[in-house]
Amino acid sequence: VLTFPLIGNYGVPDEGIKDAYGLPEYFESNQIHIAGLVVSSYSWEHSHWAAHKSLAKWLKDNNIPGIYGVDTRALTMKIRSIGALLGNLVVNPSASIESDMFSDPNKRHLAKEVSTKEVKVYGEQNTTSVIAYDCGMKFNIIRYFVDTHKVKLTVVPFDYDLEANPSNIQWDGLFLSNGPGDPSMCPETIKSIQYALKLEPPRPIFGICLGNQLLALAAGAKTYKLKYGNRGMNQPCIDLRTGRCYITPQNHGFAVDTNSLPSEWKQLFMNANDLTNEGIVHINKPFFSVQFHPEASGGPLDTAFLFDKFVGHVRKETQPLVLQDGLSYMKKTYKKVLLVGSGGLSIGQAGEFDYSGSQCIKALKEEGIEVILINPNIATVQTSSEKSDTTPAADKVYFLPIRPHVVMDIIRKEKPDGIIVSMGGQTALNVGVELWNSGELQKAGVEVLGTQIPAIEATEDREIFSQKLAEIGESIALSYSATNIDEALEAANKIGYPILVRAAFALGGLGSGFAADDEELKDLAAKAFATSNQILIDQDLRGWKELEYEVVRDSSDNCITVCNMENFDPLGVHTGDSIVVAPSQTLTNREYFMLRKTALKVVRHLGIVGECNIQYALNPKSEKYCIIEVNARLSRSSALASKATGYPLAYVATKLSLGKDLVTIRNSVTKTTTACFEPSLDYCVLKMPRWDLKKFNRVSNKLGSSMLSVGEVMAIGRTFEEVMQKACRMVNPALDGIEGAGSGLTSDEIPLEEQLSTPTDTRLFAVQRALEEGWGVDKVHDLTKIDKWFLSKLQNIASMRNALVKSGNLEKSFADNAVDRMRTLKIAGFSDRQIANYSNLLPLQQGAAQVRDLRKSLGVTPCVKQIDTLAAEFPANTNYLYMTYSGNQDDVSSSFDGPVMDSADSFTPRKEFQNRVRSVSMAEKRHDAVRESKDRGVIVLGCGAYCIGSSVEFDWCAVSAVRQLRKDGFKSIIINYNPETVSTDYDESDRLYFEEMSLERVLDIYEREGAAGVVVSVGGQIPNNLAGPLAESGVHILGTSARDIERAEDRRQFSDMLDDLGVKQPQWSVLSSKDEAVEFSNKVGFPVLVRPSFVLSGAAMRVASDETELRNFLGLAADVADDKPVVVTKFILGAKEIEFDGVANGGKILNYAIGEHLENAGVHSGDATVILPAQKLYVGTIRQIKKSAAAIAKALNITGPFNIQFMGIENDVMVIECNLRASRTFPFVSKTLNANFISLATRAMCGLNVTPYNISLLDIDYVCVKAPMFSFTRLRGADPTLGVEMASTGEVACFGDDAHGAFLQSLLATGFKLPKDGAPVLISIASDPFRHEFAQSAQTLSKMGFKLLGTPGTASFYQDHYGLDITEVTKPADKGDSGPGSALEAIKEGGVELVINISEGTTRRDEITAGYLVRRAAVDFGIGLITNVKCAVWLAIAMGKGMHTFKAKSISEFYSLNKN
Repeated sequence: VLTFPLIGNYGVPDEGIKDAYGLPEYFESNQIHIAGLVVSSYSWEHSHWAAHKSLAKWLKDNNIPGIYGVDTRALTMKIRSIGALLGNLVVNPSASIESDMFSDPNKRHLAKEVSTKEVKVYGEQNTTSVIAYDCGMKFNIIRYFVDTHKVKLTVVPFDYDLEANPSNIQWDGLFLSNGPGDPSMCPETIKSIQYALKLEPPRPIFGICLGNQLLALAAGAKTYKLKYGNRGMNQPCIDLRTGRCYITPQNHGFAVDTNSLPSEWKQLFMNANDLTNEGIVHINKPFFSVQFHPEASGGPLDTAFLFDKFVGHVRKETQPLVLQDGLSYMKKTYKKVLLVGSGGLSIGQAGEFDYSGSQCIKALKEEGIEVILINPNIATVQTSSEKSDTTPAADKVYFLPIRPHVVMDIIRKEKPDGIIVSMGGQTALNVGVELWNSGELQKAGVEVLGTQIPAIEATEDREIFSQKLAEIGESIALSYSATNIDEALEAANKIGYPILVRAAFALGGLGSGFAADDEELKDLAAKAFATSNQILIDQDLRGWKELEYEVVRDSSDNCITVCNMENFDPLGVHTGDSIVVAPSQTLTNREYFMLRKTALKVVRHLGIVGECNIQYALNPKSEKYCIIEVNARLSRSSALASKATGYPLAYVATKLSLGKDLVTIRNSVTKTTTACFEPSLDYCVLKMPRWDLKKFNRVSNKLGSSMLSVGEVMAIGRTFEEVMQKACRMVNPALDGIEGAGSGLTSDEIPLEEQLSTPTDTRLFAVQRALEEGWGVDKVHDLTKIDKWFLSKLQNIASMRNALVKSGNLEKSFADNAVDRMRTLKIAGFSDRQIANYSNLLPLQQGAAQVRDLRKSLGVTPCVKQIDTLAAEFPANTNYLYMTYSGNQDDVSSSFDGPVMDSADSFTPRKEFQNRVRSVSMAEKRHDAVRESKDRGVIVLGCGAYCIGSSVEFDWCAVSAVRQLRKDGFKSIIINYNPETVSTDYDESDRLYFEEMSLERVLDIYEREGAAGVVVSVGGQIPNNLAGPLAESGVHILGTSARDIERAEDRRQFSDMLDDLGVKQPQWSVLSSKDEAVEFSNKVGFPVLVRPSFVLSGAAMRVASDETELRNFLGLAADVADDKPVVVTKFILGAKEIEFDGVANGGKILNYAIGEHLENAGVHSGDATVILPAQKLYVGTIRQIKKSAAAIAKALNITGPFNIQFMGIENDVMVIECNLRASRTFPFVSKTLNANFISLATRAMCGLNVTPYNISLLDIDYVCVKAPMFSFTRLRGADPTLGVEMASTGEVACFGDDAHGAFLQSLLATGFKLPKDGAPVLISIASDPFRHEFAQSAQTLSKMGFKLLGTPGTASFYQDHYGLDITEVTKPADKGDSGPGSALEAIKEGGVELVINISEGTTRRDEITAGYLVRRAAVDFGIGLITNVKCAVWLAIAMGKGMHTFKAKSISEFYSLNKN
């Protein structure tokens, strides 16, 4: 029985190819030794250059039956608990199963059956002679002795009489081979061994596997049969001489009884998991044996040194003494450690570092260490200060810019013993490297924990890296570094075009791209030099396979690979932008272990301690490979690998950095086995990136070597089709699965060939379209270079889809074999909605319900499986779950008879829903049920994929909710599919479903768990949009009712309600035609705002300043909003935007926070700079806001979190919108006011008694300013201005005694570079009112000694009106307009260090303006850019007051100001 579900992927090599000894090159024996094969999912199409035939054909040729479609996980659990079983494969079994149908191999003399019948000699020419007893010896043992060790090997039958020695063999050493069966059945062998043991002087003896048991019996010990045996290639064994642990391959059912060993024999190795014997050794003679295979073909070869030892003994070479390294006795103790975070989220560095930092804090606190954290990202879980027994927090948190001098200030103040820089991405790493190289860390006596800085530099600097690899005979792709453009051209011509250009020390491939000739190279190199002073010119390996291994090593040199991953896309697409599959699917065992062996060799040579990853390029037509890079820190793929395997890499790496070893750390899932093991996966995982490129004009959607994705999802299942379809639904809730033309993501204008040959964010759908339209796998492969195995799986999906579409009718499709058909579709990942869509059941929501009813009536339901790190081979009490149709047994029992079904909500469920509700047992009690049934549990829907507008702040909200539920004694169940999050850490909840948040799957889990209710308001827009459909399906929504959520989300209903309440709002109109919209706009006057309903982060929101723009934008909004209304609103210029976050209970507000935006209305709230407590609001304004908010809360009967955005002009307040869910500012207000709003909201939603926090704004003596974090450097061509559609990828916040100081710190925390004294500053302001507003600030900058430059209009304005000394530069007319005296020349060559460029307003025009060229140049050349007049004024004030120098204060110091 094979535990891994996907079998047959790479076929079987040619049996006819023989090696130099006439043995089959790729096989271990001349025949198949099993009687039958049982697998879960068989791949009918295989793909590998070395394959000669399919697995099925090979089995058939050898007359061996195989069966697939079996729940092999359930079968493994049965074997594990009962022990090895007798079995039979019976086709169409009759009613009676007779006992004589089972043959018992234990009664047969198996060693006799497989042993050689004659004496054979290999390596005749070699001098050292060894006799090998063949009890079923693998061919690789022969190759190993003869090829590697140059031994003359004489192979004899198992019963050869050594004492009589009839063939008169001369021998210096004796080898005892592996073999099947009971060792006590080989008395002849044992007799010969006993003869050899008595010889004087002694001749060396070495046994493996069965040989270990035979040697033990010959020595006088006993053996016994294990219940289950140790089987697999990842058994951890401890060398009892050194305490080191090795990964070994094994397959045996008997073991040596250690207690029975005679006094002159000792145990040599021990199994780290079940503590059984793994080897014996004589105390003073050269006799030893092991239970595993040190030479296993393929691998792992971690213990191959045992062969060296044996052959050394035979050659009478003195053997080195093997001792423990003593490190475990020299452990340093640390009292206080500084952890450096990653700052705001940006493309290439996202929420995964919140997860790794949180794990790190947990590991440090377990060791009793005081933790100091610096991280200005206020939205993260790691910066929370609430502590509990299960969730420890950092002792002190500094919300400060992560800059070397700031970190040193904290070190001088806090005096830590150690610093961790490997958990905060490239930001933390770069700071660590800089402080180490300047000698400041050494001077302060602070130790870098984990991998040392020289080792980190060896991986970051290509020259050193290349030298290091050359020392161990490995190589990277051809690569040269260059420090100027001439060197770059020389390197490129050495390698030959096309080449890849990359900036050294850059994150996520920043500043990189492919160049096809000298001209393209010059252009790319200029931009790359802006981000780094060294660039790299690499060989182009596009089309090769890209693979990655996560490696862990401790200070005692134990080294393991935790996860290997394969990119779906060939090399050429950054791994962060590629679909990634774990474990690899198209590597043979031989390739897998070849790359694993290299990984261990490289990591040991570099001296890495902790976790790292190594990336390879592998030629798809041979075993040629080269190393792309090693990341000596936790990365995005580390978070993915942790979630994919259940192995908490960051937690383990932290423990290792403190000097602990892998053997003593426990496996977090099983709690009983060691952490020094390599996880077994009995499922397949697929990561799919999430992009938001459509938000930016002029940004190409082509994918290359620079990462563009803003988030990712991870799907778990037991077939590739299943995980691919799941991932598509996760990444884009509008998709029902993977579709070609039906996805709306392929183009009818661009030829399909072109869509396939260019990697883009939508190429996957073009591939699917081609397969749906009948293109062959070969043709698609030629255009995309995607491995044919992946394409054949997509073709399976396409052909099933085509069959359903052709039928077009549900009854017809399921007329025959209904159960099998439905199950086959579900195993291939088809959703109910997809089946409904292809069966023309519209509207889709009712159609899907109809399919669901049919499916349940057929008994086709998903089962729940655990992720337990060891493929069910060890008992694991884990709460880490997923659902799949590839199985027929649940791993966990369901808690209740049925869920709480709700019809008391004001939604009247439709008839088909009511029928379905009846089918689930009704709970007697309704709303009181929550209080009474804490045991039933509450489901919290997580945040889904990070994207622009929904990011780590919603993960903080979900985690806060779950922690509060647990504190109040509720069973907590979380559903989320984002691997970068803390909420998907299985320690956070009682049950974690790593699953899609589709209506279908949430209902599956709700019904299965019998939950008391669902929280939809803490995960952002995706769960919020499910409120209506869930309520219609009878699900009990906790908090504000689904009906009221819809009234707030639907623009028309919400606006009508405000009118009824007499709450002011800007004039608006609901759109029914473009002409009506134009008429309305002319009536109220342009500009107007176009906004669709039910969207997040202002998707398709635009400000139109004239009729043409309005007509264009209306088309766009209608596309986004689907069938929901689009509203046109009067846009008010010069208004102030105000943010109101609150928690209500039964329509009454419990607590609230009012934050003001620095920028005027028109900048999306997610992109605005927010100040809390508000500094410049009139008392009257605040009173109006509170009054309006109270009226809205009451009208919508809000229970739980909500957010209202207001607009204020003078004392006039109007409502812009209201969200009945947590908003992105919740962590910001909670941490600023030291009151967790989500904890309060969670208690209210669960019906508990809630007391509001006592918050007095008058007592708060500090200010917190939240600043947006942008990724414009990544988004080539994007215009770095702000508008009503959100563009920021993250946020930071800093505290200060004064608003200007906090503003400047938060700006610096986003990575903003301040100009050095006397540096040139370029000012370009479009309109006179803005020029007047900035005039005083321009004078301040001039007085401070900055050299002012201005574009013509700006320069003459300030010269004429204010007599400022400002030099005029010309505006660019196009990209190439950078001659002397031009603005572009000043930016590129003239040393400009700050650009203040303020355009006319909020319009987004498509033409390339001079302002756009200036802004883009500033971003491309890494120069500070300010595009908003209010921010520019504040920056000048803060710089004028000298606020860039500040004292480092932790958040607790600010909080304590309140108490004084």
